[in-house]
Amino acid sequence: MEEGEEHHLIGHNSGSEPGPMVSATVGRTMTTLLSAKPKKLQDAISNLHSPPKIAPLTVSMEQSLWFLHKYIGEAAETGEHLDQVLVPILQHTLTTRESKRGNNVLILLNWLFQDDVLFQVTVTNLAAVISRRDDRYVALGWCILGRSLIEYENVAKNVTTNAIREKYDVILKIFCSCVTHLLSIICKGSNMHEGFELPTRLAVAAADFILSLTVALTRKDLASNNITKRQTSSFVTAKSQPLNSLVTATNVRDEDTLRKASEQPPSLELKFLLWNNLEELITLVKKLTAWSRKSRSLQAKGLERVLKWLKELKQHNSSFQDETELQMLKTGSLLLSSCWKHYGMLLRLEDHKISQQHKELLEQYLSGIQFYADDQAEEHDASKSSKSETINFFLNCLLLLLGRLDNEQFANAVTEFGSQVSQVLIPQLRCPDEEVINGAISIFKAVVLGTNRTLSKRSLGDVRQMDALLPLLLNLLDERDAAAKAIVKLLAEYCSICSDSECLNEVLKRIDSKNVAQRRNAIDVVSDLIHVSSGSTNTLPQASWQDVANHLLECLGDEDQIIKDQAAKLISMIDPPLVLSTLVDLSYSTEESMQISASTALVALLVNHKHNPEIMCLLLDCLSKLSQNPDSGAVIGTKEGSTLDVDRLLKLLSEWAKHVEDWHVVVGPLIDKMLAEPSNALIVRFLSHISEYLAEAVDIVFNRLVLYMRQQKVIDECNSKWKGKTDSKSEATKHEHCLFSRLCPLLIIRLLPLRVFDDLNSPLVYGDLPSNSALRENRQINIEVSDYIAALMISRALSKSEFEDVRKLAAELCGRIHPEILVPILSSELESAANAKDTFKIKVCLFSFCTSLMVRGNSAYKHPNVFTIRKTIHQILSWSSVDSDEISKAQHGCIDCLALMLCTEIQSPKSSKGTAIARDSILAYVTNQLAEDEKDSSFESEGGDTVTDATARLSFRLCMANVLISACQKISDTGKKSFVKKIVPCVIRSIGEVVEPDIRAACVQVLFSVAYHLKSSIFSHSNDLLSVALKSLRDGSQKERMAGAKLVMCLMASEEDVVESISAGLLEARALLQKLSSTEPSPDVRQICRQLVVWLTSR
Repeated sequence: MEEGEEHHLIGHNSGSEPGPMVSATVGRTMTTLLSAKPKKLQDAISNLHSPPKIAPLTVSMEQSLWFLHKYIGEAAETGEHLDQVLVPILQHTLTTRESKRGNNVLILLNWLFQDDVLFQVTVTNLAAVISRRDDRYVALGWCILGRSLIEYENVAKNVTTNAIREKYDVILKIFCSCVTHLLSIICKGSNMHEGFELPTRLAVAAADFILSLTVALTRKDLASNNITKRQTSSFVTAKSQPLNSLVTATNVRDEDTLRKASEQPPSLELKFLLWNNLEELITLVKKLTAWSRKSRSLQAKGLERVLKWLKELKQHNSSFQDETELQMLKTGSLLLSSCWKHYGMLLRLEDHKISQQHKELLEQYLSGIQFYADDQAEEHDASKSSKSETINFFLNCLLLLLGRLDNEQFANAVTEFGSQVSQVLIPQLRCPDEEVINGAISIFKAVVLGTNRTLSKRSLGDVRQMDALLPLLLNLLDERDAAAKAIVKLLAEYCSICSDSECLNEVLKRIDSKNVAQRRNAIDVVSDLIHVSSGSTNTLPQASWQDVANHLLECLGDEDQIIKDQAAKLISMIDPPLVLSTLVDLSYSTEESMQISASTALVALLVNHKHNPEIMCLLLDCLSKLSQNPDSGAVIGTKEGSTLDVDRLLKLLSEWAKHVEDWHVVVGPLIDKMLAEPSNALIVRFLSHISEYLAEAVDIVFNRLVLYMRQQKVIDECNSKWKGKTDSKSEATKHEHCLFSRLCPLLIIRLLPLRVFDDLNSPLVYGDLPSNSALRENRQINIEVSDYIAALMISRALSKSEFEDVRKLAAELCGRIHPEILVPILSSELESAANAKDTFKIKVCLFSFCTSLMVRGNSAYKHPNVFTIRKTIHQILSWSSVDSDEISKAQHGCIDCLALMLCTEIQSPKSSKGTAIARDSILAYVTNQLAEDEKDSSFESEGGDTVTDATARLSFRLCMANVLISACQKISDTGKKSFVKKIVPCVIRSIGEVVEPDIRAACVQVLFSVAYHLKSSIFSHSNDLLSVALKSLRDGSQKERMAGAKLVMCLMASEEDVVESISAGLLEARALLQKLSSTEPSPDVRQICRQLVVWLTSR
C-alpha cells in the first residue's frame, strides 16, 4: 500500500490526537476482529503478506488487521495509550469467557507479539490499564485475560501460541508489576457475612491471577528460555523505559533483587522475582485464610500453616548484602519456588482441573509422607529436622487439597483412601515435631471422622474405622507428650458425636488411674469435650454428663493440684443441677483441701451462670436441706452432729455478686422465692449478704412487695381465731405461716440500705404523699391506701389486730421513711392518739420517731413538726400514772424519745461547740423543767380532771431527770465531751437551787450516770462532782445520801487521772464516810459507806 493509502486507512496524521473518526474506526476494527470466527481470523492472519487494497464499501478482515497493526505501531512511536484497543479486548474476554470465540483474543495477541515493538507497547499498556481505568468490569476482564495468557497452554485449543510461548518469561516479569495493585483490590474485595469475610467475584479473579502468575514463576520448562540473553535483556530494558502507560511498583528491595536476578540464568531469575514478592504472598495468604474460615475449615487450617511457614522463611532470609548471603538468597528462592509450585496450585479458588486430578495428587502426597517418614527413622538428628520440614510440606498440601473438595468428592476420597491415610498418619503422632503432629491430627480428624465440615451425628456416618483405631489412640494417653496433647482433641470430638458412650467411658476410667499422666490426659479430653459441646446442637445423653460430673467432683480431692484446679474450673461449665448439691456438701468437708476446692468450684459455677437466678434458688434449696439435717453430710465427710455454719458459704457469694451485671434479671426470682418460703431464715441471711446489690433493682423489689402485701388477707381473718385458745399442731403451723408471711416483706425491706428511701419522687415508696396538701398543712393524713411501701409499713405498725412482731418491725422500719414524709404523719398521729389517750398508738409513733432520730439524725430532728411532737410528749408526761400500767409504758417511750432528741441536738455540728445552751433547745427545756420549783403547771389526774397536783408535778420533773440519765446511755462517743460540758454545770447549779429533796437526789443520780457512762470525759469536772457527792452525804436526805455515796464510789473507780485529780478531797471523804458508816440510819447507805472506807484505807 502506498503512503497516501495508509494515511487514508488510518484516518489521521502521525502524532496528532485520535479524533472521533479514528475512535469509530478502531471500534469497528476491534468488533470485526473479535466477532469473527476463530478459524477465519487465523486464516486472515496466515494470508496477510502485503497490505490489501481498500474496498469502496466494506472493510475486510485483512484491512482490519493492517489497520490495527498500523495503529499500534504509531502508538508505540507517539507514546499514546491503547485503551481503545485493550478495553474492547477485556470486555470481549469477560463476555466470552466460556465461549470458543474467546480464543480470538489470544489469536490477536499472539499475532501482535510476533513483532517485538508491538509486543512491547501492547504488554506494557496491558499492564498499565488495570490501574489507569477505575472500572471493576475492566479489572475483572483483565484478571481473566491475564490468567489466560499465563495459562495459555491449558486455555488455547487449536490456536497457534508460538509468540506467547517465546516471550512468556518477559510477560511474567511485566505482569509482576501489577501484583501490588491487584493486592489492593483483594484487600478491599471482602464482604462481611455472619462474622466471616467472603470475597467478591473480582477479588477471587485477582487472587487467582496472582496465584497463576506466581506458580508460573516456579516453572523450569519455559520455552522462552531459548531466547538469547541479549533478547531477554532488551525486553527488560524496554520494560524499564519511562512510558506513561507502564505502572511500576519498585523500591530499593525490588531494584536490588532485580539487579541480582538479571545476573542469573533465566529460570533462577524468575525465582528471584517470586522471592521479591514474598511479602505480597504473605498478604494474599492472609486474605485466603479469612475467606476460607466459614466454609473451608480444613483448608483454612492448611493456609494458617502455610502463612506461618512464609513468615518464618521471610524472617530467616530477611536481607542479603554479600556473596554468602546471595547464596542464601538462592537457597531461599529455590525453597520458596519448589513449595509454592504446589501451594499456589492448590490455593486457586476457581480451578476445576485440580478437582479432576485430586486422587492422583492425594496418593502422591501420601507417598511422599510415607517415603520421608521411613527414611527419617534411619537418619541422624540434623537430617531428621530436615525430613520433618518435608513431611510438614506434604501435610500442608494434603490439608489444602482435602479442604478444597466438595462434600461428595471428600466422601469418595475418604472411602478410597481412608485406610491409607490412617496407616500413614498414625506413626506421625509419635513424631518429635509438634507441627507434624498437629498437621496429622487435623487431617486425621477430618478423614477418620468422615467430614471436613462441622461435626455432627447426622454427618458422622460409618465410624467403624475410628472404633478399630480407638485402642491405639487411647494408648497414646499414657504419656504427657505432644502426641497425647494432639490426640486429646480428636478423642473429645469423637466422644461428642459418638452415639454410644464407649469412648467416653474408656476416658473416664483413666481419671481413676494411679498414673498421674493418664489422669491429666483424661481431664484434658473431658475439658475439650465440654468446650466442643458448649453451644452445640449435639449433646451427650444426660446419663453421660452425670458420669462426667461425678468424676470431676471426685477430682476435687485429687492429690495432683493441676488436676484439682482444672476440675474446679470445668465443673463451672457443667449443667448446675448435676453438681450443685454435691458441691454444697463438699464445701463442708472436714478435709480442708477438699473444702477449698469445692468452694472455689462452687463460686466459679455461680459466676459462670451469674444471670440465671434459678441456679441461685437451687443452691439455697441445697443449703437449706443440708442445714436442716447436717448429720446427713457425715457420708461425705462433714462434721457429724455439728451445727452447720451457713454464713461461711454465704459469704463466698460476694464474689458471685461482684460479677452480676444486670440485677434486674436476678432480683425478681430471688424475692419471689423469699415470699414463697417466708419462714426460711436462710434466704433472709443470703439476701443480707447482697443487700447493697438489691438496691440496684429496688424498683423490682418494691413492686413485688407491694403486690404481695396488697394480696394478703386482712389480719383479723388470720389472727383472731388463734387468740385466747390452745391450738392444735396443724393450726399452730398455719398460725406460724401466717405470721411469717406478714413478717417476710418487712424483713426484706429491713435488708435494703437506707438510701432506697431517699427518693421522694418514687411512686412505689411514697405514692402521692409528697404532693399531698394534708401533709403540708399538718392535717390528718389518710394512710389506709396500700399502693406504696410507706403506707403499707405505717398501716401495719398502727394496726391493733396485727401480730406484735409484725407491728414492732413495721414501726422500726417506719423510722427509715424520709423525715419530710414521716415526721408530719407521726406528729399528726401522735397528737390524735394523745387526745384519745390511745397508748398503743402513742408507743408506736414514739418508737418510729426514735428510730428515725437514730437513722436520720439531724434531718429528722430539724423538721418543724418536731415541736408538735415535743408538745404532745409534754402532755403525755403530765398524766398521772402507776408503775407498769400502759400510761407508764407510754411515758417511758416519751423519756427515751426526748433523750434521743437531746443526743441528736448535742451531736449536731452547731450545738457541739461551746457550753452555751440555746433557749429553744431540748436541753434547755429538760433542765428548766427539772430545776424550776415554783412553776405552776396543769396536770391531768387519772380521772381526767384538771388540778394543780404537786405529786404529778414531781413525777414530771423526775421524768426530766430520767431523760438526762437515758441520754447518758445513748450519747455516741463523738458527743460525749460536748454532753458533759453542757450537762454537768447545769445539773450542779440546779442542785444548789432546787428545794425538793427528791429532785436534788434525782440530779445527783444524773451526775452518777454521767460519771458511770461517760467516765472518760469527766476529768475537768471531777472535783466538782466530788464536792456535790460529799455535800449530799453530809446534808442531804436519805435518797441524796444514797446517790452521793454511789457517785463517790463511781469517782473512785474512774480512770487514774480522775482519781489523782480528786485525791486531795478523798481525805475529807474518808472522814465523812467513817462517820456515816456508824451513824447512818439507812442500812443500804451504811453498807456502801463501809465498803468505801475499806477501799480508801487499803490505798
